Amino acid sequence: MLDAWIVNASPSIILGRIGRLELLDALSSKVGVPAAVIDEVRAGLADDPGAAATLAWAGQYRLDDQPVPGAIGMWGLGAGESQVLSHCLGGSGLAILDDLAARRCAKAHQIPIMGTLGVILSAKRAGLIPLARPLVVQAIAAGLYLDARLVAGSLAAIGE
Repeated sequence: MLDAWIVNASPSIILGRIGRLELLDALSSKVGVPAAVIDEVRAGLADDPGAAATLAWAGQYRLDDQPVPGAIGMWGLGAGESQVLSHCLGGSGLAILDDLAARRCAKAHQIPIMGTLGVILSAKRAGLIPLARPLVVQAIAAGLYLDARLVAGSLAAIGE
């Protein structure tokens, strides 16, 4: 697995809401959060008081934004997703994101990806948490959309 994890807003917000941002720190030797992602988290601060913890966490790992290559820009993604993918282009990192269009763009550019569910499953596999199911349930309650079949299959794959 790639050492550098470049994190988008949704996974950081969801993990912040459930109080488990430390999983990102524990699973990766290098975490990065593009400035555009931090701006997106900051923009939601008024509507989501829990975002303050996410903002403080993300600030430790701030990456300067970089020019977005045309091959990514043409997808019309948000600024945060575009920056995450730009930082990962060429095999320099694992994109941590949930957005479906961004995941499709990543696949088209052979950028490795993992979403919030994958982070939780990885934490279970690494022995950082005893069970994944409670965190998955909390993440869904915190606003993460996941297909029920995907959740069932993923949990079954790790014996839950």
